[in-house]
Amino acid sequence: MPSRMPQVISPWSLAITALAFKVAHAALDLSSGSNVAVYWGQNSYGQGTGNLAQQTLATYCANTDIDVIPMAFLDVINGPGGEPEINFANQGNDCSTFSGTALLDCPQIGNDIVTCQKTYGKTILLSIGGATYSEGGFSSTSAAVAGANSIWASFGPVRSGSTAPRPFGNAVVDGFDFDFESTVSNMPAFANQLRSLMNGDTSKKYYLTAAPQCPYPDAADNPMLSGGVYFDAIWVQFYNNYCGVQSFTPGSTTQNNFNFDTWNTWATTVSANPNVKVLLGVPAGPSAAGSGYESASQLSAVINYSKSFKSFGGVMMWDASQAYANSGFLDGVRSDLTSAHSNITFAPTRTMRRGARTVR
Repeated sequence: MPSRMPQVISPWSLAITALAFKVAHAALDLSSGSNVAVYWGQNSYGQGTGNLAQQTLATYCANTDIDVIPMAFLDVINGPGGEPEINFANQGNDCSTFSGTALLDCPQIGNDIVTCQKTYGKTILLSIGGATYSEGGFSSTSAAVAGANSIWASFGPVRSGSTAPRPFGNAVVDGFDFDFESTVSNMPAFANQLRSLMNGDTSKKYYLTAAPQCPYPDAADNPMLSGGVYFDAIWVQFYNNYCGVQSFTPGSTTQNNFNFDTWNTWATTVSANPNVKVLLGVPAGPSAAGSGYESASQLSAVINYSKSFKSFGGVMMWDASQAYANSGFLDGVRSDLTSAHSNITFAPTRTMRRGARTVR
């Protein structure tokens, strides 16, 4: 055989390849334990102007430490004119409103969604609920199905002949997240209809997620979490409750209050999806929650413990504005997640502990 000259690869080519690899693997990865999901939309840090005010969606998508962004919130499902309502705090200032409704029309956010997906490879979810959600769910299963159809028409793929208002234009979200803070009715029918609609569109991968609080069972989401709805991932709010990350005991294989083991047992024995991922939900800054904030260095031990459970999928943060105001937190957590996994294995079948739930 004739000899071949060795191929010379320039540093620039290596850099481009590395960047492409990072972008290609930036989306929610259900086979990974190092996902980072960061809520955007509520400007939790509270600054009205300046660098620490909530920035555009695309600003956060450009950050390679973030994989998933749930947009918070769609806080009314059946508003004036029978249309939903969305609220993104200061990022709604440049939106208009569809006539006869209270639904914002936000073409720039739509452009950002496309940029996030196509340029940065992020998974963009629309989170339904939030602390101000007050409809209480639906009066019947048929109303729940109708509500899901309405949401899909406005935020799912563009359908020929549809007259549904589309706040994000032709942009299509990658799925839906549920963040209900109080009891809601007929939500399994709503969730299952959304799942059915997503499964019916084979043009892309969609996800269904939820954000229960850590006391088990979750008062708001339990009818969905008790086996009736197929979730891809949940991010449990381990804050504002006795079972939050602040109750973790470093160095102990038995945790008295911190209950990731309980949620792992749910994932492996109760969930409709036995491969569902459970993410560790944490406040991204000292003022992000009433209790439960821990620094990135303090979270290292909690993350290392949680990594040893089969269902562990990474970390969720509330929220982007808090993370950006808290220098070193986001990249510190990412570093904790990508460090060597714990070699300790904990029993996945402990009895699930029950407790009171505190609203965020």
